[in-house]
Order: sequence, then C-alpha cells, then structure tokens
Amino acid sequence: MDDTNSLIEQRKAKLNALLQKGINPFMNKSRPDCDIDTAREQFEEGKEICLAGRITAYRDMGKSLFFDIRDQSGRIQVYAQKQILGEEQFALFKHLDIGDFLGVQGKYFKTRTGEISIKLESFTVLSKSLRPMPEKRKGVVDTEIRYRQRYLDLMSNEEVRGVFIKRSIILHEIRQFLNSRGFMEVETPMMQPIPGGAAATPFITHHNSLGCDFYLRIALELYLKRLLVGGFNRVFEIGRNFRNEGLDRRHNPEFTMMEVYEAFGDYASMMELLKDMVTHVAQKVLGSLVIETRDETGQVNKRIDLTQWKQAKYKDMVREKAGEDWFEITPDERRQRALSMGLEIGDDYEDFEVTSAIFEKMIEPTLIQPTFVTHLPKELVPLAKLSPEDPSVVEVFECCMNGQEIAPAYSEQNDPIEQRQRLEHQAGGEQQKLDEDFLLALEHGMPPAGGMGVGIDRLVMMLLGQDSIRDVLLFPQLKPKLPSIEGSAEPKE
Repeated sequence: MDDTNSLIEQRKAKLNALLQKGINPFMNKSRPDCDIDTAREQFEEGKEICLAGRITAYRDMGKSLFFDIRDQSGRIQVYAQKQILGEEQFALFKHLDIGDFLGVQGKYFKTRTGEISIKLESFTVLSKSLRPMPEKRKGVVDTEIRYRQRYLDLMSNEEVRGVFIKRSIILHEIRQFLNSRGFMEVETPMMQPIPGGAAATPFITHHNSLGCDFYLRIALELYLKRLLVGGFNRVFEIGRNFRNEGLDRRHNPEFTMMEVYEAFGDYASMMELLKDMVTHVAQKVLGSLVIETRDETGQVNKRIDLTQWKQAKYKDMVREKAGEDWFEITPDERRQRALSMGLEIGDDYEDFEVTSAIFEKMIEPTLIQPTFVTHLPKELVPLAKLSPEDPSVVEVFECCMNGQEIAPAYSEQNDPIEQRQRLEHQAGGEQQKLDEDFLLALEHGMPPAGGMGVGIDRLVMMLLGQDSIRDVLLFPQLKPKLPSIEGSAEPKE
C-alpha cells in the first residue's frame, strides 16, 4: 500500500472513531461571527469570538496545543488547554488532522510574542478531510495537478489564491467604472443559430425540441448591436465566448470577453474609455499605474507604465518592420519577402493575411507598453466603418500591451447595404453563413456607435503579471483524465 493510501486509511479510522463517539462531522454546523481577517482587525483582549476554518498547522504540547485555522481571508492561531476543555473534549484532537474544518469559540488574547490568538473554550468538528493537504513548503509542484485539481493549489498557495481574489476585484471594478459612466449591463444568448461577430471555428450543439443545431457563441457583438437598434444607448456584457481552436499560453477554448457599445461614439471615444478604465482598475486593485514582474532571482524583467499610452498606424508599423516599400511591391513579392523573414505563409493565404502575419508574429509580441494600433485593413474587420481618408482601411484600433492584443475597438458599421456586401465577401458566397436577422435589424436603423471588446483573461494576465492564461482561469480546459484522478498532491504529515 503506498503512502497516500496508508494516510487515507488512517484518516478513515479517525473518522470512524469520531462516529463511534456520536460525532458526525458532516452533520455539524457553525455560524462564525465574521471572517478571520475581520476578527484580527477587531481584536479586543478577552472578548468572546466564534470563527471557523480549516486546520493548517498543529503543535501538540501534551496538556495543551496550538493550531492554526484558515479561511479565504487569512489565518489565526488557536490555543487549546485540557483544563479548560475537559479531558473528553481535549482527547478528540487525536482524531483530527491538518485539513479538517473546525468551528471554534473562545476569547481573544495575545501571546508573549504579540501574536493575536484565540483561547479555545469549545469547538465543533465541521468536516473531516480524508486526503492530506499538499506539503506545506512546496505546495503543489506538478503543473497538471495544479490545473486539474485547482482546489489543492488554492488551499496550499497563498499567491495563487491572491491572483483569483484580485481577478474578482478587477471584474467588480470594471462593472463599477462602466456603471458610473452610464453603461447598462445586459445578457445575450450563448447559443446562437449563426455564429457571428468574429472569424472563428464554433462549437456545435443540438437542440432536441427545436430539432436544429445551435452554436456556442464566438463573440458577443451582433446581439449587442441589436440593442443599439432597439434604443439602448450604452450597453456592455461580460461573458464567456467559445472557440473550437488551439490551446496555448494565451488561448483557451472558453474565455471571458467584455464588449461595450456606445451610441454616437466612435473608435476614438472607445480609446479614451479603455484608457480611463484600465488606469482606474489598476489604481484601485494594485494601487499603482506601473506594473513590474520579476524573474526567479527577484530582478525586474518587465515594466509596464500605464501613464504612457502610444498610438501608431498599422501600415506605418508594418513598413518599419518589413520595408518602406511593402505596400508598393506586388502581392507575390510580399509573400516571398515574408518567407525570407522566416514566417510560415500558407499557400491559401490572401494578400492581407500575409501582411497580418508580419504584424502578429513580428510586431505585436514587441508591444509591451500600452499601444493603440490604428487603421487596420478593411478585410480584417468587416464590421467597422471605412476610413474617409483611406478606404483600404477601417476606423479601428487594437490596443496591445504585454506583447498581446488586449482590446480591439471600431467605429461600428451602420450602413446595412455596405454591411451586407462585406459580410457576403467574408462568407465567401455561402449565404447560410449570413446572419439575416442582424442585417434586418440594421435596416431598421442603428445609430453611429463605437464598440469595443476587452479580453478579460488577458487584461488580468497583464495586471497581475501572469504569463499563462491558465494561471488566471480557475479551471482551464484539459483533456479528461480517465478513469479516475489519484490524490497525488505529495502528502506529508
């Protein structure tokens, strides 16, 4: 029998011992007065307090013992004495383990070293853990276990817990900011008869009652624009999108997007909105507009300054990287030059896709500081308005920072005739791919508008200094592990 199974059997034996004493920990209840962090803030010598949490440390001293309990907010030390609890209650501790949940009641006091503690007067066993927690100093070192059994990572790694707590606060602050600007949060369908608003491979599902296929949405855009037609001037939605495509450190099949639409705005008004929103969130959550990440030696390896926002045109950036004559040479010459630069260019790439490969592979990864890349080729963004100065490009920006796109925004196309033509071109003549209901809505009249999408996961990665999208998703997508997952969290007691 391996060590893990031996520990599990020992813990089951302790559970049976509790049951024989008439204590079923899974039936007990406790209502703490507050969370542990609040309890520490409200310390008052001798005051009664009731708390609850998981045992994370245990020091037996014979007739007395110290143990720590922890909840989401923090930890506190508890001091138990046989003479106060009585022999029968005190003896129950031999049936408890690190990882069990307790409700504790006692009085505040400070130890000789000044540590805020609770002098235990009574306790209730709230849950018995049958598997050990990860080893305290190492935590969960296996990357797959970290992602597949995230709860082990959360219970053992304070830094990981902090990332997800801050992610929640970031979302809260985004909502607060947009609400203060008069934007209304809405919800639109996740299952759609036609996947629109982006070029991506959708997931397909089938609705039995309606007898037809639906697609998990790849973007929020087209339904939110219907709301502009209906008369809502400022709307936003934060929700999941689904794309049946690859996985890497920046992509997950399901991811969180926010889209914002403002009637009578344009891409320039979206630029100001994004800048104000990101700086607001950074100041609220981080207390700073300068974000630094450090390597394993503690040296700063990246510094993002949110007080400095740059702006550059797409064509100018491509010329700087691929040659001043890039847009004057022939498409075949562009293809050959891109290949000579070491890029993989597919035989089926259209000319604009060759240029896009230059930007995506050789320019975007270098954009660490906040940069608005404006006026992209019209073929890349069929839902945006053409630029009056150059009809080959559209009024668009892509905001890049931390080496990746964080947010695209457009002056939204509201001409139903022009929109139909461009969607037909994108669909390659396949009429069934056109969202006729959306085009019908446009024919009823949509006001000029600015619209923006913000990749929430990527924004969180940037703000919190995380290099992989998996480190900001509680449960990133993994191939199922069958038939079962062993509790391989390197237990040590």
